[in-house]
Amino acid sequence: METLISPSLLSANFINLTKDIEMINNSEADWLHLDIMDGVFVPNISFGFPVIEAVAKECKKPLDVHLMIVHPENYIKQVAATGAMMMNVHFEACVHLHRTIQEIHAAGMKAGVTLNPSTPICMLEDIINDVDMVLLMSVNP
Repeated sequence: METLISPSLLSANFINLTKDIEMINNSEADWLHLDIMDGVFVPNISFGFPVIEAVAKECKKPLDVHLMIVHPENYIKQVAATGAMMMNVHFEACVHLHRTIQEIHAAGMKAGVTLNPSTPICMLEDIINDVDMVLLMSVNP
């Protein structure tokens, strides 16, 4: 299995994103991970589509957009329009996970599924062959 490095934009200096994105562009990082939080599925709020769109214009690395939000299926087309390479959704947030994964693929992106720490890994049994990546949270988001 290949190891990839995907630093999170959340660790950037939001006063000067350009500097940190340039650092990522010049690094050996493989992807840039964007954690999108809505304050509903998770208690925190991060940033939304205006920031994703701005980052996509400057970042030379593939974008892995991790939606920690309710109803991520409602944003597939919007995420794809940013040029994101991967859309990552939470198992716990998707009523129809298979359909969501299919729609992500149909939109031209790779599809990832994320599990919260308390969700048993066996929950992946029916979806594992359909996803491109699994993200196991080590902390509660």
